[in-house]
Amino acid sequence: MSTEQTPQPVPDAALQSAAQRMDQPAAQQQTVTRYRLGQPAHSEHDWLVQEVPVAMVYNGISHAVMMATPSDLEDFGRGFSLAEGIVDHAGQIYDLDIQHTEEGIALHMDIAGAAFDRLKQKRRSLTGRTGCGVCGTESLAMLAQQVPPPVHGAPVSLQALLQALQALPAQQTINQLTGGLHAAAFADVAGNLLLVREDVGRHNALDKLIGALQSLPVEIRSQGMVLMTSRASYELIVKTCRAGIPTLACVSAPTTLAVQLAQQSGLCLAGFARGQTCVVYAHAERVGD
Repeated sequence: MSTEQTPQPVPDAALQSAAQRMDQPAAQQQTVTRYRLGQPAHSEHDWLVQEVPVAMVYNGISHAVMMATPSDLEDFGRGFSLAEGIVDHAGQIYDLDIQHTEEGIALHMDIAGAAFDRLKQKRRSLTGRTGCGVCGTESLAMLAQQVPPPVHGAPVSLQALLQALQALPAQQTINQLTGGLHAAAFADVAGNLLLVREDVGRHNALDKLIGALQSLPVEIRSQGMVLMTSRASYELIVKTCRAGIPTLACVSAPTTLAVQLAQQSGLCLAGFARGQTCVVYAHAERVGD
């Protein structure tokens, strides 16, 4: 489930399905030398995940450059805009155009005037590394203001949560090919996986998922759960809450700030969610059998 898995063969049908969402190849082959027992065994072809600069351009002005996997780019643009609070709802994004250049990819988005005015006032530059979530925040005071909105959710079934986690690896089609991607997934209240998005950056994967979630009714989103193949960091809490999703489960540990924000915002937060176990760090009273 994690990005450290040994790549496994992927069925052709699964690869074809993943390829349909790729705006350019998300993986490429390279000749490598395989070593076993300290000795070179043989040369072979291996798949490597692509990592390219993706610029978020709003009303003609570049706002952020993220290093990302070039798949599900429309979802990425919409989800980034929502998760970063650039727009209040998807309806404020009027148009999204993907442009490929020699330097990378630009996502050109036309957004509502009020949202664009607010964006200009922030004067933020998020040119960052793999999914950097707070790069460019100009002061500690600005960072302190990024308190996630409160979320309210129904009780969480532990069995549904674990069922969704067990089903996730089979849905990580690009990661099965390359072994180098995080995944963000959404499961409904019954534990059925409805959406999975992958990226080299955990924040990017969540942004893509949030963008894709706009196709689901709000009553489903507000009762479901997000699953992440990563640790639970501050930024993931903020993004999940902004998306209005009441439960977040990660395969690794949370940070102290992540737990604090989850407790304050009403988010049910689970970590070390693997196999048949997990640790609930915030709002365990909502977790049932």
